[in-house]
Amino acid sequence: MKQALIILAHGSRDPRWAEPFERLRQRVSERAPAIDVRLAYLEAMKPDLPTAVADLVRDGASVIRVAPVFFGQGSHLREDLPALMGSVRIDHPGVAIACGVPAGEDEGVMDALAIYCIEGLGS
Repeated sequence: MKQALIILAHGSRDPRWAEPFERLRQRVSERAPAIDVRLAYLEAMKPDLPTAVADLVRDGASVIRVAPVFFGQGSHLREDLPALMGSVRIDHPGVAIACGVPAGEDEGVMDALAIYCIEGLGS
């Protein structure tokens, strides 16, 4: 059973926008070297989620987790992501594909952001 992780972000026309997500991908890869970690984007950048899933399946992944790195629950998370997840599951029926909660809804992420905000005050 080969496991993989897709870090899913929004995307932008500015290629520099992806730099922190690439750093995140690198950190995750360093901490979990047995897991194939990829990036995917909902719009404006490549690869998109279906392409990233197909690439991982082609490379032998049988378990894929999608980690949506989004702070708020907009229409992308309420509408677009569930539709995409349904589509990739249909396209790859022999693969276990799961989606985590958006990063902004994770208590650990919120705690880290709270610390960041407080430490930014310099007190």
